[in-house]
Amino acid sequence: MILIVGLGNKGKEYEHTRHNMGFDVIDKFADSLGVTFDKSGFKGEYAKARYFDEDLILLKPMTYMNLSGDSVIEVMNFFKIDIDDIIVIYDDMDTPIGHIKLKIKGSSGGHNGIKSIIARTGHEDFKRVKIGIGHPLFGVIDYVLNKPNKEETIEIMKAQDNAVEALKIAIKESFNKAMTMFNK
Repeated sequence: MILIVGLGNKGKEYEHTRHNMGFDVIDKFADSLGVTFDKSGFKGEYAKARYFDEDLILLKPMTYMNLSGDSVIEVMNFFKIDIDDIIVIYDDMDTPIGHIKLKIKGSSGGHNGIKSIIARTGHEDFKRVKIGIGHPLFGVIDYVLNKPNKEETIEIMKAQDNAVEALKIAIKESFNKAMTMFNK
């Protein structure tokens, strides 16, 4: 079983903001598989799916970003999912707008959702799909909690579509294959 986590903040005021890229991508991924987030539990909303003989749990933590690890660890423990079978999708300021970057492990890079997952699981060794939002010159909090402008949105939508395809390749073939294809 593979756990795919999309990070974001709950609430209308955060919909489609830069910090909710994980929610937006996992919603698109769920749509592509014909499933909806019809279950609540584990401090989040989740869906079960099947893709190329793999059982999937798609999770959107509803804890706010800084406590995402609380939801992730509950799902891991309940479904007995190993850290190697987790993929986390989130926004990344160090990746240019319109690009994605796949990584197998690493530090939080300052991302509070990733910090929380590392703290709660005790591991940095989980797969990541980073959606590039670019880095502001100043005002990081305002930047991530606001919506991208029209030109940025076009680029971000392309990155989100690429992230969905990368997830499918990672599941169907391997995460390494997806990294080779999408890390440019």
